[in-house]
Amino acid sequence: MKNRINAEHYIWGDACEGWRLLDDNDLAIIEERMPPGTAEVRHKHRQANQVFYVLSGTLTLEVNGVVEHLSAFDSMNVRPELLHQARNEGEEDARFLVISAPTTRGDRTPS
Repeated sequence: MKNRINAEHYIWGDACEGWRLLDDNDLAIIEERMPPGTAEVRHKHRQANQVFYVLSGTLTLEVNGVVEHLSAFDSMNVRPELLHQARNEGEEDARFLVISAPTTRGDRTPS
């Protein structure tokens, strides 16, 4: 069993957090928290297909220049080679799952 208490935890950006709930080569599941006003660097993955699933708050997801606003229980698929960026433009923390197949470790390229 994995949860935020016993999963590998890391900080990214200025104040964002991630918990590795599953970290296999063929499948990775990460729970992430983004405070208001934070964003990741625009990037793409060579192989990883990703699904973003919002648990709470609102997540803005830009994929190839198209912007979507995801609320709790919304999901969006980001296929390999698509330039994308997640940001929190809301007023509360955004919590979401990022499900990647295969893993994104070593698979990220900047914009």
